[in-house]
Order: sequence, then structure tokens, then C-alpha cells
Amino acid sequence: MSAGEEFTYIREHLVPLTECNPGALGLQDDAAILTPTPDHEIVLCSDMLIAGVHFLESDGLDQIAQRALRTNLSDLAAMGARPIGYLCSIAWPAGATPSDRENFAQGLAAAQSVYNLVLLGGDTTCSAGPLVISMTLYGEVATGTALRRDQALDGHDVWVTGTIGDAVLGLSIAKGELDPHPALLKRYQFPDARVETGMALSGLASACIDISDGLVADAAHLAAASGKSIEIEATMIPFSDPALLWLENEGQAGLESLITGGDDYELLFTAPNNNAASILALQEEIGAPISWIGSVSQGAGVTFRDDMGQLLTIESSGFTHF
Repeated sequence: MSAGEEFTYIREHLVPLTECNPGALGLQDDAAILTPTPDHEIVLCSDMLIAGVHFLESDGLDQIAQRALRTNLSDLAAMGARPIGYLCSIAWPAGATPSDRENFAQGLAAAQSVYNLVLLGGDTTCSAGPLVISMTLYGEVATGTALRRDQALDGHDVWVTGTIGDAVLGLSIAKGELDPHPALLKRYQFPDARVETGMALSGLASACIDISDGLVADAAHLAAASGKSIEIEATMIPFSDPALLWLENEGQAGLESLITGGDDYELLFTAPNNNAASILALQEEIGAPISWIGSVSQGAGVTFRDDMGQLLTIESSGFTHF
């Protein structure tokens, strides 16, 4: 991509994504200027996605863009933050066409319209390697109200939003390993960041994390940050109807796949027992189930119990980055 093509792409496809936000400065400068809302704190998160690692190289560019923004929004959701804007840097592989870049911008436009945030800046360059996308998101919370991982307390309930394991089945479908199922495929391709839920949990939840690496791994992250033990009742983990149908022939190995596969982008959180009614009342407001799955206690690590109260042995710890 020549310098002329780059600036044409920025002017025609990226500047509109700023929606005239004054802080973006029309993408004419190398930085944005933002003014936090009084009595609020800034919440920043950053993530990188690489073709062949975080998404399939065969995925469409509009879908990849949506997935990149939605998965990063999940980090803001886990802290109860309201999204405001984002920076997006892209290393385009050799062979990327103007149509590819246009489709990517269209995907960003579709996702940001759903979650009410705007593009504030970023960078574009070329690469001898695969497509690489770096996202940095900017949000805010009222001072002192951000949800964190290290605040779970003894006796608190453990909850999870939505259903677990659909995305790993959707990925298998995308790879041609399972029969097509549109709802499962959508859970992989277009994860639903629980932004509204995260904001609604402010004042109700004590600790929170989004499930990106799998229920097992992220429950362990939350437990470690809080210095507590988490015990999960396996029979209470919410699964969708198609996931339950798949599980009928898979047994323990199938259960382990669903709770360690990752890419759910649901919220796993803890809360005092007396907040249970208020938490359940949120289901109608957000249009998604919220399920009690366990409790917090003294100790360390995560344990799973079956319907007979027996400990389950989970061989995989979930997705790891190294």
C-alpha cells in the first residue's frame, strides 16, 4: 500500500468511524486528545489478534474486524466500564486488497454502532507476516466503582452470564469439523460483549473477569487474584440446547472441552449472597441468563464437583498465551 493509498484509505474509510468526535482530531494528528468526565476514572485495555492464532485466516475481513472490537470490549465489560472510543492498528499482509481494507472498516463500523463507541486513532502498515490487529480501548467508570478480579470474599456466590462452550463448538464448525449450526457459529464469529451487564453489576458484584481463556482458566485467574478458592458445581454450568445435544455423546471429555475451550466472552463474577435477587432481576433487563454456579471460600485454586458431590478431574487448564 503506497502512501497515497494509505491516506486515501484513512480519509475515506477510517475518518467516518470517528463520527466527528473532537478528540480524534479528524485523524490528522498522531494522537487523540480526550477529557475525562468529572468524577470518573479512565479504564484502558489493549489486546492483539493474529491470523491463525486468534482467528482463522479464512474468516472474512468484516467478521474479523467485528470480532477484534467485540473481544476487546469484553475487557471493558468485565470492569463495568462504559466504552467511549478505541485505537486500532493494523499490519496488513502482502496481497491485501483495497476491497479487504474496505471490508475491515465496514466491520468496525458495524460493531461500534452496536456498542456506541468511536474510532480515535491508530496506525496502518504492511507486514511480511500474517494479518495482525492491535486494539486499545478507552472507557470510564464513576470513581471507585470499577469491577476488579481481586475482591472476591469468603462465602460470596459465583455467577456466570449467558452460556458456556458455544464458541469452541462454533470454531469447530468454522474449521469444518462439526456439522453447521448457525447459532453456534455466530457465537464464535460475533461474540457478544456483555457491556450493559458489566455496567449493571456495579454495586452488586464484588469481583469480575471475562471468560476468554475458558471457564476453568479464568475462574483460576479470579481465584488467584483474590487469594481465594472457587468451587463450581458442574451441573449448574449453563449450556445452550445445541451444546447439550452435542454433549450427549461426548461425556466427560466433551464437558472438559466446553469449559476449557475459551472464546465465550461471558462474565464470571462473584457477589454477596444478599445480592442474588437483584442479580437475577438483571436477566430481563439485559436479555441474557445469569446463572449461579458456585461459591468462594478460603484456600486456593478452582475445583469442580459433579451431581454426587464428587470432585471432577479436569486435565486441561484452558487457553494459554505462551
